Amino acid sequence: MDHRTGMDHRIEKDSMGEMAIPSDRLYGAQTERARQNFPISDLRFGRRFIEALGAIKLAASRVNRELGLLDPELGEAVERAAGEAMTGELDSHFVLDIFQTGSGTSTNMNANEVIANRAIQLLGGVVGSRSPVHPNDHVNLGQSSNDVIPTATHVSGLVAIERELLPALERLRAALAEKAEEFDHIAKAGRTHLQDATPVRLGQEFGGYASQVRHGIRRVEAVRPALAELAIGGTAVGTGINTPADFGARMSAALSEILGVGFVEASNHFEAQSARDAVVEASGALRTVAVSLTKIANDLRWLSSGPRTGLGEINLPAVQPGSSIMPGKVNPVMAESVLQVCAQVIGNDAAIVVGGQSGNLELNVMIPVMAHNLLESVRILSTASVEFAERCVRGITANEERCLRNAESTAALATALAPVIGYDKAAELAKLSLAEDRTLKELVLEQGLVAPAELDRILDFRAMTEPG
Repeated sequence: MDHRTGMDHRIEKDSMGEMAIPSDRLYGAQTERARQNFPISDLRFGRRFIEALGAIKLAASRVNRELGLLDPELGEAVERAAGEAMTGELDSHFVLDIFQTGSGTSTNMNANEVIANRAIQLLGGVVGSRSPVHPNDHVNLGQSSNDVIPTATHVSGLVAIERELLPALERLRAALAEKAEEFDHIAKAGRTHLQDATPVRLGQEFGGYASQVRHGIRRVEAVRPALAELAIGGTAVGTGINTPADFGARMSAALSEILGVGFVEASNHFEAQSARDAVVEASGALRTVAVSLTKIANDLRWLSSGPRTGLGEINLPAVQPGSSIMPGKVNPVMAESVLQVCAQVIGNDAAIVVGGQSGNLELNVMIPVMAHNLLESVRILSTASVEFAERCVRGITANEERCLRNAESTAALATALAPVIGYDKAAELAKLSLAEDRTLKELVLEQGLVAPAELDRILDFRAMTEPG
C-alpha cells in the first residue's frame, strides 16, 4: 500500500511531473511513462539483454567505487541489485516494449530505476524515494543511454553467440559429419537442376552439409572483434562528457571479468554510437548461416520424399503424426521448423539493415529493434540447430538398395562412357536408356561397345566419385 495515499500505488516524479506507480513495482516514473507511451506489441527485451544491462550497471558501480566517485556502501548495494538483474531475479520489473525511443533511453532508465529501488530496499529505505540511491546520480553515474544501450547490444550479442550459437552449430556440424562417415560407402544418383546427374556417394552429400555449417561457424566467429568493441565511455555523443578519461577502458575490463568474454573499449566512440555497423555485420553472418541451413533442410526433405512415390533415398526420424486426416502419414517436421526459423532470421536481418541506415549524425535511432532482432536470430538459430541435430540428423537412415538402384539407373552414366565411345554415341545410348527403361550397362554390353571387364572398371562407382 502507498504510505501516503493508502492506495496500492505510490506517487513518483520525473522531470515531467508525477506518475502513479503500482506499489509492488520497482520501476519508477520514467519507466511508467514509457510503458504508457509504447503499448505497441508484446515484444520485450529478453534474458540476454537484461543480463547485459545488469552487468553494465554492476561494472559501472564497481569502477566508480574504485575511482572514488561512489560511496562504498551505496555502491555495494547497487552491485548486489545489479547482480540480481543479471541473474533474472528482477525480470518482472523490466516491462517496456521493444518499439520505443530509438536510443533505448526508456529501457536504460527502466534498469536504473529498478536497480536503484532494489538497492534502496537492501539499505532499508523507501522504494520510490530516490534516497539514499538515485537512479541517475548513482546507478547511471558516468553513463548515458547513448553508450549503455549500444554496449548492452554488443555485450548480449557476443555472449549469446559464444554461449549458445557457436556450441549449437558445432553440435549440428558434428552430427552431419558423423552421417557423412556412416554413409560414405553408399553410391547414389547425383542430381543437378533436379534432374539425374552422375553418381555421388551419400556420404559426400552429407560431407557438403557439414562443410556448410563449418564455414558458417567460421563466419560467425569472424564477428567477434566487431562485437567486442564497446561504446561505453562515450556518454552522450561520443566525447565522454561527465566521465573520467579511462572509464571506457575500465568498464571493458570489468565486463570481461564479470562475463568471462573478452571486451575492449571502442577504437572510436563516434563510430560506436552513431553507427551500428557491427550489428549489421553480425546479422549478415547469421543470415548466411540461415541460408545454409535452408539448403540443408530442403535437401533432406527432397532426399526423404515419398517414401514410395518420391526419392526415398533416406529416412528421417518419425517424431510425430503428420496429418489430421491421412492415417499413418509422417512429415519432415523438424526440417520444416528449421526452414521457418531461417525465414525469420532473414527477415530479422532485413530490419537490422534498415536500422543500420538510421545512424543520424551522432546517434543511431533504431537500436532497440536491432538489438532485439539480433538476439532473437541468435536464440532461434541456436535452438533450431540443436533440435535439428538431435531430433533429425542423428536419426537419419539410408535406403541403400534404392540409392544403388538409382545410381545404376541414371542415364548420366553416359558421361563416364563418353571418353571411350565418344560423346555422340554416349548421348544416343542415354536417350535409348530412357526410352526403353534399361540401364546403360545393359545396352553397352548388348551392343558389344566395351568389353565386360573394362565396362566394370569404367562404371565403378567408387572410382567414379573419386576422380584422379
